Amino acid sequence: MTVPETTAAVGETSGAEALRPHAEDAFADELKALAAADDRPRPARWRLSPWAVATYLQGGTLPDGTVITPKYVGPRRLIEVAVTTLATDRALLLLGVPGTAKTWVSEHLAAAVSGDSTLLVQGTAGTPEEAVRYGWNYAQLLAHGPSRDALVPSPLMRAMSEGMTARVEELTRIPADVQDSLITILSEKTLPIPELGQEVQAVRGFNVIATANDRDRGVNELSSALRRRFNTVVLPLPATPDAEVDIVSRRVDQIGRSLDLPAAPEGLAEIRRVVTVFRELRDGVTTDGRTKLKSPSGTLSTAEAISVVTNGLALAAHFGDGILRPADVAAGILGAVVRDPAADRVVWQEYLETVVRERDGWKDFYRACREVSV
Repeated sequence: MTVPETTAAVGETSGAEALRPHAEDAFADELKALAAADDRPRPARWRLSPWAVATYLQGGTLPDGTVITPKYVGPRRLIEVAVTTLATDRALLLLGVPGTAKTWVSEHLAAAVSGDSTLLVQGTAGTPEEAVRYGWNYAQLLAHGPSRDALVPSPLMRAMSEGMTARVEELTRIPADVQDSLITILSEKTLPIPELGQEVQAVRGFNVIATANDRDRGVNELSSALRRRFNTVVLPLPATPDAEVDIVSRRVDQIGRSLDLPAAPEGLAEIRRVVTVFRELRDGVTTDGRTKLKSPSGTLSTAEAISVVTNGLALAAHFGDGILRPADVAAGILGAVVRDPAADRVVWQEYLETVVRERDGWKDFYRACREVSV
């Protein structure tokens, strides 16, 4: 039996082969070009100046003609406030409803500021205190007792020691007692290690970006003491249909390239249709303001629209002629809208019969939705 040769050891993946490269790898050329053109003052241990970080997030053209693609389409002032916060001793909390690019913005901010977006604590109901503070290598601990060699640093501890940016995702999903372990880190910039009678002091350049979901209020709501340690930036849903179509188109194009899906220039009409459906059901009114609608239980976020279109593009590529059509997105929309089989199905059926059926140019979409809704 012949074993195929591999170019990397188990657990190692080259940037070109990664299904979803880290931001600092996927946009390495842009970050390098920005660093070369950036002659503005940089805070301690920052890879770029605040101006260059904001340009990386919002896009622009450098003097040498290099085009920096926008990573976040939205108010520039929000990004400027977020970047400025990271240049101070205040931590940053990105707040918003699901699908407003909180994680995306946090990753790209960390990549631009520190060149490393991987110092990450993923918040869940089961996140232990060790994920925020430190843990122990129990083999070392049993053999030699408590020592720095036996200590396993958390991502935050590493960020403090190296002057980097750490990320905490879904902060309000972390149990309250674990959340509170952040207070000393954020206020005193110190992490005590009582077992060793030592402490880790943050060096210049350290900061924290946390994200939290507006819909999670009351799950593990932040204490006032912890909330005071953050500057909060609320990321809104896209303000206009055109802005949302632009966001969906860009992300679908990026994801499609990573999955070797064909480009879908003819699919813009279907992307606009998906965005229209999501916005109308989300807002509870048609775009012309004439018809009030019931909203389903789901969020129908921009991220979900991206998922629906990407899945539709895959259907078109593998089971169609490569052109995105109504039948390719119909099933995805149904799955996104109908989360509660009883209540949401009624909302969807009413929308189909009162809006979609009567709309000019939507006959094929209506038929495709009817077929998958039966």
